Amino acid sequence: MTVTKPLALAAAAVLALAGCSSHPSATQPAESPGAEPTILAAYDLAGLDGRQIVDELERAPVDARHSDLMASVRHGELLLWENGSDEQTVVDLPDDLFYLSVAPYVEQTHDCYFHSLTTCLGELAGEEVHVTITDRDTGELLVDEVTETFDNGFVGFWLPSGVEATIRIEHDGRSASEDISTGPDDLTCLTTMQLVPSA
Repeated sequence: MTVTKPLALAAAAVLALAGCSSHPSATQPAESPGAEPTILAAYDLAGLDGRQIVDELERAPVDARHSDLMASVRHGELLLWENGSDEQTVVDLPDDLFYLSVAPYVEQTHDCYFHSLTTCLGELAGEEVHVTITDRDTGELLVDEVTETFDNGFVGFWLPSGVEATIRIEHDGRSASEDISTGPDDLTCLTTMQLVPSA
């Protein structure tokens, strides 16, 4: 169920980790409790739950995206607001899942911490990649698939919350590996995986 509630970010330092976009200087609830957020209807997202909104915005073609809609993925919640507004809508995400969006690159990348579904752009759009994600504690293979990066150059995965894992990406004779975590304070935007020629 989509829920709107006041944004509770205790420190300005947390806002500095926004990633690919900036946040309003003030935070206020955009709707009364229990109401369907008007921002969802305004951007054709009404009736979708948090996970569906993430998937919808992540997969949208870059040239079809709304330049004034901001959407930031956190652990357990999705923040939505209009550029220039001091009102934010918080949509709940599943407690037991963690969304990680990854932009592998060869030459160019950008700093990011919390993934912006509408403004983050990676280098490799529409490229086939082989991704494996392995739980480091149990050895369980959480992801093992050949997929294509979205039009924004990212590829996203819903992972179990609270795991320590290793992600490996292979593309066109190149590869990269990195350790990740899916806890409350962990990044949702991974842009540090530089693909280098495989040994």
